[in-house]
Amino acid sequence: MTDTIPPIDLSVETYGNVKEFSYSFAVLPWGSTEPHNYHLPYLTDCYLAHDVAVDAVHKAWTRYGVRGMVLPTIPLGAQNPGQRELPFCIHARYETQKHVLSDIVESLHAQDIRILVIMNGHGGNSFKPMIRDLSIDYPEMLIVNCEWFAIEPRKGHFEEEFDDHAGEQETSVLMYYRPELVNLKTAGDGKSTDFAMDSLNKKVGWLPRDWSKTSVDTGVGNPKKSTAEKGARYIEIVTEKIAMLFNELVNKKPY
Repeated sequence: MTDTIPPIDLSVETYGNVKEFSYSFAVLPWGSTEPHNYHLPYLTDCYLAHDVAVDAVHKAWTRYGVRGMVLPTIPLGAQNPGQRELPFCIHARYETQKHVLSDIVESLHAQDIRILVIMNGHGGNSFKPMIRDLSIDYPEMLIVNCEWFAIEPRKGHFEEEFDDHAGEQETSVLMYYRPELVNLKTAGDGKSTDFAMDSLNKKVGWLPRDWSKTSVDTGVGNPKKSTAEKGARYIEIVTEKIAMLFNELVNKKPY
C-alpha cells in the first residue's frame, strides 16, 4: 500500500493515520469460530471475510476513488447442532448477533457514516431480518449484506461439484490469502450424508443439519484439488464485483 492510499484496515491502523482522511463507508467482516475439516483453522470464515473485505476496499479506492474502512472481524457465528458440541466451537444466538450489529450501527450513525456493508463469511449467519429492523431504526443508513462466497458461481473455477464447508472453494481462497495456515496433507475428504427424507433434500422444508450425522471430518466437500491459483483467479472476479458495489453505494442512490 502506497502513501497515497488511506488506511483501510482498522485491525492494524492507528487514530493518527485514520484522522487524516474522511471515509464514505465501513465494511464489517463477520465470520465464525468452528472446525473446518482437519486442515483449515477455526477462524477460516473470519480470515476470508476480512481479507476479501480489505482486498475489495483497496480496489474501490484505487479504481474508483471511494474510501472505506474495514472494521475488526466479528467471530461469533450461528452453529448447527452436532457442530456446536465440538471442542471450542462457539455458537452465537440470533439475539447476540443482533445486539452486536445494533451497537456497531449506532456507533457509525453517531459518526455520520451512513453506509455499512456486512461481509459475511459464514453460511450459517442470517442478517436479513436484522437489517430490516435496523433500516426502520436508522432509515437514513444503507446497511447491505454481502456474502463473498455466493457472488460468483463456483462452476468453471473449481472442479468439485458439491462444496459447502471447508471444501475446494474455501481452501483455495485461503491458500491464496494465507497459505501458511493451510495444511492440505491433513485434510479429510469432506464426505457428507444427506437427510433420509427426500422432502428435506429437495428443499420442500428446512431444518438445520445435525453436523455429527452429516460429516465425519466436519467438512462438506472434498478439498484435495484445491490450489492457490484457483483461489486467486476466483477471488479476483469476486473482489472486482464487490469493489463496484462499494462504488455504487457511495455514488448512486438505490432508487
